[in-house]
Order: sequence, then C-alpha cells, then structure tokens
Amino acid sequence: MRASLASSIAVTCATVLALPVSLAAPAAAAVPSALGLPPSASAQPPAPELPGATQSLPLEPLGGGSDRALGGGADDAGVQGLTRRDVRPFSLVGVVWDDPAAALHGVVQVRTRATGGGVWSEWQDVETHNEEHGADPDTAEGHGRALKGSTAPLWVGDSDGVEIRVRGDEPLPEGLRLELVDPGDAPGQDPPATTTATTAATTATAATTATQATTAAVTAAAWARTTAASLALAGLNAAEAAVSGVNAQLAPYGAAWIPALSKEATEITLPYVPRTQEAMAPPAPEAAPDEAQAADKAQAPDEALAPGEAQAPEQMAAAKPYIGPRPKIITRKGWGADERIREKGFVYTKSIKAAFVHHSATGNNYTCAQAPSVLRSIYRYHVQSSGWRDFGYNFAVDKCGNIYEGRAGGVSKPVLGAHTLGFNTNSMGIAVLGTFSKSAPPTAAVTAVARLTAWKLGLHGVNPKGTSYLVSGGGNLYKKGKKVKFNAIAGHRDGFATECPGVRLYGKLGTARVSSAKYQGRR
Repeated sequence: MRASLASSIAVTCATVLALPVSLAAPAAAAVPSALGLPPSASAQPPAPELPGATQSLPLEPLGGGSDRALGGGADDAGVQGLTRRDVRPFSLVGVVWDDPAAALHGVVQVRTRATGGGVWSEWQDVETHNEEHGADPDTAEGHGRALKGSTAPLWVGDSDGVEIRVRGDEPLPEGLRLELVDPGDAPGQDPPATTTATTAATTATAATTATQATTAAVTAAAWARTTAASLALAGLNAAEAAVSGVNAQLAPYGAAWIPALSKEATEITLPYVPRTQEAMAPPAPEAAPDEAQAADKAQAPDEALAPGEAQAPEQMAAAKPYIGPRPKIITRKGWGADERIREKGFVYTKSIKAAFVHHSATGNNYTCAQAPSVLRSIYRYHVQSSGWRDFGYNFAVDKCGNIYEGRAGGVSKPVLGAHTLGFNTNSMGIAVLGTFSKSAPPTAAVTAVARLTAWKLGLHGVNPKGTSYLVSGGGNLYKKGKKVKFNAIAGHRDGFATECPGVRLYGKLGTARVSSAKYQGRR
C-alpha cells in the first residue's frame, strides 16, 4: 500500500510540475473534480451583479397619541418615527444615529408591508442594545470617523411599506435615521445543502486520505502558479480576487464554497503543527525579547507554509494534532458579498484562543434559502449604515446548520473581527442567524457551531472544553488591561453585560463544547 501511495504521489507531482505554467490551470481543474472539490475558476460563472441598496430616512417627531402603545402620553415629546409610507423594496431594517458613544435607551418598534400583498405586519421590536458589538476602542476601526450608533438589524423579508416609532426613556440620540436595506440579487450558483450523507462521503481509508491530501497540496501549488489565468477565467475584480486569494490553499479562485474534509485529511493538510499549550496558559506579565520574537513569529498569519511546502504525512502523523474535520464553509462569493463596499485590505490578530458565540438578533422569520440575503443585508448594514470596515463576525451559521465565511481575510487565518467589544483580539466571533431569547436554537445550528470550533480552535491547539485567557480592551464588565479567563467556547454575555446570545442559545454552549471536543478526538 505504501509503495502504491508513493507511486500515486510521484505520478501526480510529475504530471503537474511537467506542465507549462500557461497550461496548469486546466490540469488543476481536473483534480478538484476527482476530490469532490468545488469547480475550478474556469467553471465558475461571471461574478453576479449585486445592486443592493440602502434607503436612509431621517426620523421626525410624532405628535398626537401615536406613542400610547409605547407607554407614553399624548404630550410626550420624546417620541420620533415615521408614519406609514410607501418606499422602495427592502428586507432588513435598523436605526442609526450620529454619535457611536451614545446609547438609545428606550423602545424601537416597526411594522412593514409585504411586497405586492398590501398586508401590514404587527409591530415588531428592534433590539436597541447593540453597542456591545463592534471593534475594540483602541483600534483604527474602533475610532473611525464613519462610525455611528446603531440598533441591531431586524430581518422583515420582502417589503415595500414601513412605519416606525421610537420612544426614549431619556433624551434620544441626535440624528436618528431609519435604514432600509435591500440585499440585492442572489448569486447565480447555490452550493448544495449540508447533509449527513455529504459529510459521511468525505470519510475514506487512511491510504486514500493521504493520497487525496497530498494531491490537494500539489493542486494548490498549481493554482498558485496560475493566478492570473484563474482570475481572468473567473471574472473576478481586484477586491474579489483578494478575498478569494487568501483561501486559495483551500479552494480554487472564485469558489462558492470550501469543501469538507475528513479528520484524517484535515490533519494531513494542516499548514502548521498547532501549539497545543499556548492558548490555555495564562498570559505572562512579560516575556524576554527573544521569547517574544519567537512567539510572534510562530503566531504570525503570514508564516503558514506554501502549498508546495506542506508537511509530509509522516511528519504530521507524529504530531497527532487534536483538530476536528474541516466543515464545508460557504464563501463570501457563495453568499454574494459585494466586495466593493468594504474597506480594502485585511487585519489580523496573532492567534485564536477563544470563540464567542452570538445571535444576530435579526429574528427567526427567514428560510435557509434566504440566509445569503440575510447575510448580505447585515453586511451592508454593518458597513454602510454603521460605518464598520466589513461584516462584523468571523463566521455565521444559519438554522439549517450551513456555515458561512464572515469577515474577509481567510477562514483559516486569525482575522480580527468586530463582534465582542473589548475582546476581539485573539478571538473569533460566530453569529447564529436568529433571535434566541425565547426560541430554542435548532439542533443543526448548535452542531454546526461544534463542528466549526472543533476545526478552527484546533488549528490553534485549543481544547473546546478548556479555558483561555484574554486581555480586555475595555467594556462594561472588565476594565481595559484586565486578564480574563473564558471558556474556549464562550457566549457574548461572558465578556460584556448583554443578553446576547440569548438565554436559550447560551444554555446550549455546554453541549457545543462537549461535541466540539469529541470532533477533535478528545475524550
């Protein structure tokens, strides 16, 4: 069997390396097909047009008795809103204001009219406490000039009429505006739904897995040498190419999803051996200069091995890392992110020591087919309405258990997010789409959180049932500079006084920790 494996590897390497650079792309395209990978760039359709838009309407004082349902009287002047009106189509609503440091203490309610039906919804509450999401205060994003205060967004579905009322328990912030977000058209290519059968199909014998993993590494090298041709064939613009390029070791340029791997294949294709004890140890007060430099070098995201330098199966087997099988991840291209609206470039942290779980608080009235539209709406609300540099969360999970790439920068890399104010450094944020204060999260979503964390925390040697230390960047629970001990899979409320991720989802995190550890192969 070993001789056969060596022969297969040798033939594959010789075939790819013997090809001229200009011809390597078609050859590489054939290999992913055999491995069950998404089609190569040459098979991708042109980038879809995504003309999403945002209507921003200033709120006005409401007189008469329009605020009585909110608990006010007819003479209460602390109420703003908009009376019923026709608007251009939209699917998500939120409220923003001028000062990001100001809080909206009060009640925000909206009702909407379904497109083409003429039926108005009941009044729906919009979550007003959203300041706990966002970039850390001392980062460039955290004090950007475009930042605004904002409520959580609320998904309402296809609508063309709106009414809103806002009543403050204290003076309302200046510059209140209603944001109506149209997510734009859906991408033309939908990835297949995540199923147990699909996951089971990725499991192979050890020999087959080793062959596939080594072949994938060689294929990745071929993709890297044919970047220009791949981009031209995929129809990617510069911003789309940059986002796709940081995942190029995992999937072809322009791929709509990154395929799942078995645990064995995941271990073999690791770009580096995890540092198993680093995340669990409390941070030292100071490190000697040579130790600090060595740690920084080990943690730097750009230090990952190139595809052609992937470690041999024998080396990886000796390391025996605890890591879960890589799950299928729908890319930003797959859910239709308009890369033109985010800030250019990517920002990284040094490592991933903990995962913070959130609910998006956008409501549960969406179908799994609508999840990409929900993501595009949240993305546009984060960037264009709230003034963030990109989508705030590193990953998102829908009610059917599909996992989505969030903030751009590479799914395997330690991308700095804007999800847990004060603790974005050395952490990742996962948003489960929905509101779980009273509703129980679907089992599929909790399982997806476990599978995702088993893989991503495993890349950094973190035990999902363990604990990690993070240093606060400032918040309402922990002052800046305080070292705080967290569960490796924590809830947003563990780092900030907030209801997020909802009491029902928070109660499932223990289950997620146990399952995640089992996926990693821990007892």
